[in-house]
Amino acid sequence: MSGHSKWATTKHKKAVVDAKRGKLFAKLIKNVEVAARTGGGDPAGNPTLYDAIQKAKKSSVPNDNIDRAVRRGSGQEAGGATYENITYEGYAPGGVAVLVECLTDNRNRAASDVRVAFTRNGGALADPGSVSYLFNRKGVVIVPKTASVGEDDVLGAVLEAGAEEVNDLGDSFEVTSEATDVVAVRSALQDAGIDYDSADIAFVPTMEIPVDEEAARRVFRVIDALEDSDDVQDVYANYSVPDEIMEKLG
Repeated sequence: MSGHSKWATTKHKKAVVDAKRGKLFAKLIKNVEVAARTGGGDPAGNPTLYDAIQKAKKSSVPNDNIDRAVRRGSGQEAGGATYENITYEGYAPGGVAVLVECLTDNRNRAASDVRVAFTRNGGALADPGSVSYLFNRKGVVIVPKTASVGEDDVLGAVLEAGAEEVNDLGDSFEVTSEATDVVAVRSALQDAGIDYDSADIAFVPTMEIPVDEEAARRVFRVIDALEDSDDVQDVYANYSVPDEIMEKLG
């Protein structure tokens, strides 16, 4: 998971400042709107909305955009779309398993975008259940490293909240837990005065496939094509790439 997380974290940081910023904003706003529709517009009573808002703010989404998304989702303002969650499964080159989470108001468009992203980049869409068994649903909280926050500090804060592991990703720590414990872990960090970048429920691979530089290029090409779709919210894959190759590709 650590290799996947490090690459995803690096790409997330770059996305905030590159040309995909608008696309990233749109996906984060959609998350906020759907969370408000599902659990109500009060972040204090809706942990999913709270985390969606925090993630949007961390990525510099303007507060006005976030507030409007909450109002649309909770029915206080007109214009909200009806989104549905769909998960697609497939393979990237090298036999790497890929899970694609979509949030869409047009099932046919989402399916077409995902299929094209796979087939045009050397991958293939797979039947439901083909690769999902290779992943577990987990809580994942990313904590930035600072001069005053080390691994022991993070570990001490989250251990009794249900955390399973704390992994060093280089510039940050990844705290994994059962999906049902992610709010408790995030709250424990807040209580300890430790800042965090994101708190999500993610698909974590149970086994990883080592890939070399050329295979990594091809895998990342598939992932980038998938993420380019407005309907795709998250992409998970079970590759393992050495740090030196990731830095070279980065």
